[in-house]
Amino acid sequence: MLLDNKVALITGSSGIGEAAAKLLASAGARVGVLGHTEEEVDATVASILEQGGKAVPLVADVADAEAMQLATDRLVQTYGRLDIVFANAGINGVWASLETLTPEDWDKTLNVNLRGTFLTVKYAVPYLKKQGGSVIITASVNGTRMFSNTGATAYASSKAAQVAFAKMTALELAKHRIRVNVICPGAIGTEIDDNTERKHLDDIREPANFPDGDIPLTDGQPGTAEQVAQLVLFLASDLSSHITGTEIWIDGAQSLLRG
Repeated sequence: MLLDNKVALITGSSGIGEAAAKLLASAGARVGVLGHTEEEVDATVASILEQGGKAVPLVADVADAEAMQLATDRLVQTYGRLDIVFANAGINGVWASLETLTPEDWDKTLNVNLRGTFLTVKYAVPYLKKQGGSVIITASVNGTRMFSNTGATAYASSKAAQVAFAKMTALELAKHRIRVNVICPGAIGTEIDDNTERKHLDDIREPANFPDGDIPLTDGQPGTAEQVAQLVLFLASDLSSHITGTEIWIDGAQSLLRG
């Protein structure tokens, strides 16, 4: 199979992370499913095991350095190596005007999205260096090609920074045969939007009218976590062996319309 003998660390145990964990496991990878909610992690691992795949549950806060190092070490102790890292865990956080957004709101979003990415990759690198591998980071259309979601300043800033992080580390790690790429999803049918706290955005949003269905490729329908997982599988595999330092938008042309 495409990922036989590979070991993957995937952060975020629901939505895109869940879909990617299941798909990579079905392609032969042994998967470490990492999340901060034990129930979600266990459910995803159980589903993989039921399908005959191999997976281990890892419960940690991606912004906690000690917990991330311990979780990464545990995965390698279990399966003996690490080849693929999907740094996917993230939050939308609070969307609000600069005057309303608190320093605590800002710090929480940046800690999970940016510090979490840094820690995930940092503690994986010593293991990836042994044989090379692939790092995939989930950013967003926000902050990279689309800036019309007024109030998403902290979120968009964290996502733009993830792209810069990927480009810097792609060059640094290339000599070790480690590839680093970024996926930038648009509207995807997951639960992350349910966890977004919006505060008085109508007061600051610039008026703009978009056609009914602002995702041209699908007449307004959002993409699926499974579609994003297919892109993750491509970037995790040797099919993308000469691609690094690159961001790929997966949004049905949404960001081209709304940018």
